[in-house]
Amino acid sequence: MSKPIVATTSLAGCFGCHMSFLDIDERILDLIELVEFNKSPIDDIKTFTKKCDIGIIEGGCCNSENVHVLQEFRKNCKTLVVIGECAIMGGLPALRNNVAPISECLEEAYLNCVSVQANDEKIIPNDDELPMILDKVYPCHEVVKIDYFIPGCAPRADLIWNALVALVTGNEMELPYEVIKYD
Repeated sequence: MSKPIVATTSLAGCFGCHMSFLDIDERILDLIELVEFNKSPIDDIKTFTKKCDIGIIEGGCCNSENVHVLQEFRKNCKTLVVIGECAIMGGLPALRNNVAPISECLEEAYLNCVSVQANDEKIIPNDDELPMILDKVYPCHEVVKIDYFIPGCAPRADLIWNALVALVTGNEMELPYEVIKYD
């Protein structure tokens, strides 16, 4: 019998949810017995080589590349799970949403900031090779349909483990208080 195939990625965020995922410690060996990873920083496969059963996303969408990656996950994964506050609500990157228009943020970052010293030509990066920065940071569910949400910043390793095992085995997820409390 083939194993369920899992893909993971990080969008705009700090990569803390993947670090929390790795905090399942020795259970990663149990996980390898349960699933096959296809596209993930965990196996370093950069592109989808087959359709996946579960896609796990951390981070929100702050640029065109984030949107493209998220849409590719939706297209290639039967079930999409977002983990962490950045994926669910935009998180810290979304703090810019209520500060100023993106043009003012770029001017401050590249032209006016006191730490800008080597931009004599007053250039704001706009090369076609660079992802286009969006007008605001979007949570994943505003870009594609999301099937499950795992809150936390970052979610506890046990919560990620319990959710993934429940999805893979089809069993009901166990949510003891210690796993979902936030402190």
